[in-house]
Amino acid sequence: MDRSRAPIVYNEIANRSVERIAALSDGLFAIAMTLIVLEIRVPTPEGITSDQQLLQGLIPLAPRFLTYLLSFLTLGIFWNGQQTQLSYIGRGNRNYSWLSLFFLATIALFPFTTSLLADFFNLRLALGLYWLNIFVTGSAIYATWAYAKRAGLVRSDVGQEIDAAIRRRITVAQALYATGMVIGLVLGTVPAVFFIVLVQLNFAIAPRLGVLNRI
Repeated sequence: MDRSRAPIVYNEIANRSVERIAALSDGLFAIAMTLIVLEIRVPTPEGITSDQQLLQGLIPLAPRFLTYLLSFLTLGIFWNGQQTQLSYIGRGNRNYSWLSLFFLATIALFPFTTSLLADFFNLRLALGLYWLNIFVTGSAIYATWAYAKRAGLVRSDVGQEIDAAIRRRITVAQALYATGMVIGLVLGTVPAVFFIVLVQLNFAIAPRLGVLNRI
C-alpha cells in the first residue's frame, strides 16, 4: 500500500460536471418564466356581459402584461448569458457550483419582484427592488464567470477576447439597467420600464442590427 499518496479531499472532487448545473438551470428558468405569467389573472366573470365590460376588465391588467414582458426578456437574457458561459467552461468544482446556485437563487426571486412591481407599479420602491434583483443577478453571473476564469475552469482554447466580450456584455447591461433606475427616480416608473424594455430588446435583436452587436 502506497502511504506516500495524500488522501483525496472531497471538496476537490465535488461537482465537477457543468452539465448538471445546466440541467438545473434550465428547469429553474422554465419554472420562473411560467410563474410570472400565472400572475396575470383573468377578470372575474361576474358582471361582465359585453365586450366593452370585458375590455374595461382587461385595462387594469396592463401593468401585469408590461411587467410580464419585462421579466420574460430579463430571464431570457440571463438564461442566454449563463448558457453562453457554460459553453466555454470545461469543468466545475464545488465553489463554482455554489456560485451558480446563488445566481439561480436570484433568478428564483423574479416572480416575486415582478408581481410586486405589477401590484405597485407607480411606486418607486417597487421599481427599486426589481432593479436590485437585476443588479444582484448581474453581479452573480459576473462573479461566476470571473471565478471560473481565475480558477482555471474555462477551456484552454478560450481566448482573452471571449473573456473580455463576456465581461463587457454584463457591465454594459448593468450600466444601462442602472440608467433605467435613475430615469425611474426622476421621471417615474412608466418611462423607466419602457427604457429597460428597449434595452432588453436591443440585447435580444442587436446581432441583426450590425452596429449594436458590439456590446
